[in-house]
Amino acid sequence: MTQRARLQWNGQAASEVIRQAAARGALLGAEYVLAESRKRVPIEEGTLERSGATSVDPRRRTAAVSYDTPYARRVHEDMNARHDLGRSAKYLESVLPQSADTVQALIAAQVRRALR
Repeated sequence: MTQRARLQWNGQAASEVIRQAAARGALLGAEYVLAESRKRVPIEEGTLERSGATSVDPRRRTAAVSYDTPYARRVHEDMNARHDLGRSAKYLESVLPQSADTVQALIAAQVRRALR
């Protein structure tokens, strides 16, 4: 007795679902990095901390964290400035290596969820 099976492959649709899920995960990862960096941002009036934002470009599959004040770059790079305890220069750069595993897990979780 011969059995037949039919398989329909929706590769393009599956790829698009994965891309969208990865973009959602990247945004969640960027939000995580932003939250962690806000814990280190030097605070005078809180303007710099409040200027933090995230963005994602789903086509390029990239996410970004930025601080938008005229002095954000200077504060980030000035290793000689004095800051309150727990606050420091390199407030964004320093959290990236420590956040990598969490960001990867957030992206992977979104992709897994989309493939259910």
